[in-house]
Amino acid sequence: MQDLNIILCNGRRAEAADLVALAMRNHGHFTTMQVRDGAVRGLDLHLARLREATGELFDVALDDARVLDGLRRGMEAAGSGDCTARVSVCAREFERAAQAAQPLVAEDLDVVVALTPPADPAPEPMRAASFVHERALPHIKHLGTFAQFHLARQARGRGFDDVLFTDADGRVSEGTVWNVGFWDGATVTWPDAPALRGTCERLLQAGLAVLGVVQARRAVVLDELPRFRAAFSCNSRGVRAIGAVDAVAFAPDGELAELLGQALALQPWQPVAGGQGRVSSGPGIG
Repeated sequence: MQDLNIILCNGRRAEAADLVALAMRNHGHFTTMQVRDGAVRGLDLHLARLREATGELFDVALDDARVLDGLRRGMEAAGSGDCTARVSVCAREFERAAQAAQPLVAEDLDVVVALTPPADPAPEPMRAASFVHERALPHIKHLGTFAQFHLARQARGRGFDDVLFTDADGRVSEGTVWNVGFWDGATVTWPDAPALRGTCERLLQAGLAVLGVVQARRAVVLDELPRFRAAFSCNSRGVRAIGAVDAVAFAPDGELAELLGQALALQPWQPVAGGQGRVSSGPGIG
């Protein structure tokens, strides 16, 4: 890859004025995906996430073509179809429109595509410390990430790798930038506390359903973690084993790792060149 750090704003190389305007605000949302050979697993889900969040935050329709065009232009500039791609949607004219009591229009949206080197999950199991925290608008992957990383820094100061969040009642929700699942040897359990429903999580759920693996979505509290055999995190990088949450340790589980690998491998790589925004609902979980 000739250039591993590329930022495009609205289809062209970002200029200083673009970056200054966007850096001065954190009002917007994004999605991050791994691109291999010009294709993405769950591309339709990423596009749907961007459309839905844009509609909720800005009351404007986002055309998939803008996102796909930015991704294609970025890969052309990089000279490679292998990268980590982060697509952010902002509106630098948001304050101007709000003050004038004027609705935003599609042309006011800034679609920012940032390409960096490909990334994979760390091979060693993660050790997570639990913290009570709930993100604002947890169903949206928004730019307000201060609390997440502030707490993660505190956890690392205590010898952990990252943070697992719970609500005030001890119900597990999500990690800083990842979803979590638990395994008892027969069932994969997904916590149902308010959280961002990740693309990788949805791909795994669909694949596990095809494999006939029993899944459940329910409240999971910290006190019951010792009853599970294993735990894992999942995000755009893939799946990573969790070795511990606080003082609760989980042993490596080869059976679970194989099941999750098979489930993810069942999901097709969707080419950016032919990407479209239609989303398959996929099989549900009980």
